[in-house]
Amino acid sequence: MVNIKVKKLHPDAVIPKYAKDGDAGMDLTATTSVRDNYGNIGYGTGIAVEIPKGYVGYIFPRSSISKYKMNLTNSVGVIDSGYRGEIIFKFKPTSEVDDVRYNVGDRVGQLIVMPHPEMNIEQVEELTTTERGDGGFGSTGK
Repeated sequence: MVNIKVKKLHPDAVIPKYAKDGDAGMDLTATTSVRDNYGNIGYGTGIAVEIPKGYVGYIFPRSSISKYKMNLTNSVGVIDSGYRGEIIFKFKPTSEVDDVRYNVGDRVGQLIVMPHPEMNIEQVEELTTTERGDGGFGSTGK
């Protein structure tokens, strides 16, 4: 069990929690909604987290995003262990219809925390060969 410290930054903030036993992601709830200068809709969660060193937090949209005409602007958000600011989701509307979006109080995303090793980068002249080689973008079939 890994302990994650959570600080409420907003009085209506909801502490992240798993909806069901066995879920990978903890639900995050919107406390604010603001449109930025680029037309994105930012949802503040009113919380900051302290992720232990050696771990990383990822924020993903919930599956309910399929009901709305918007996408998470950076596909997956990365929360480094040194970040102590508010967790904010930014969505890009894909339609001019403004009533098809999350509201304050809705669960807007989920947080998944995973271990990550520190890597030692070694520059080499050659890499080992594999059956796949440098084939990408559909090279293994349909």
